[in-house]
Amino acid sequence: MSSQIDDGPRNAFAADFLARLDELGEPDGAHEADVAGPWSVQPVAYRGGGGFALLREWESLDAGDVPYAVFRRRELALLAAAVLPATGREPPFRLAGEPDDQGFPLLDAGGSSTARGPGSAAAPPTAPTPPIDPIGHLRDFDQELAEALRIAVILARSPMALARLLEAAGHVALEQAGRILDRHVYRSVQ
Repeated sequence: MSSQIDDGPRNAFAADFLARLDELGEPDGAHEADVAGPWSVQPVAYRGGGGFALLREWESLDAGDVPYAVFRRRELALLAAAVLPATGREPPFRLAGEPDDQGFPLLDAGGSSTARGPGSAAAPPTAPTPPIDPIGHLRDFDQELAEALRIAVILARSPMALARLLEAAGHVALEQAGRILDRHVYRSVQ
């Protein structure tokens, strides 16, 4: 049994192996893997008071892991835990740079087209690419809205992210949201 003195967090892979791998460069999706989480929010000393650290669930301050972020308020740490995985994913939408007669087309960035229909196979690489139907139009070129939609889609598709967002909202907002949701669902089934 060898004894190894390590000043940093432990890793099952040898440091020289990781260094050689680093020389090859990062593959596509490395940022997505880095921010995928799952994330935990842990109390921590911060700027002379209390704060909340954002760490991967398997990381620990006691083990010497450096938090991805530290916030003064817990709800900000929860929001960061909810949206951080979304920052590593390819955007599901892209905003066309040129308007058409209805405004700026919002396109499915994955290249899928609503014209092909759900469940249809993608065309073979040699076939001509069908025109992409916009999934919507914006009056103005609003890249921030396209980005916000990206985050919203990912929040809506991730139960953990949605739970973090709701937890960060707090009691009053959830109480009111529950009333609104109940009325919307009630009207929808009438």
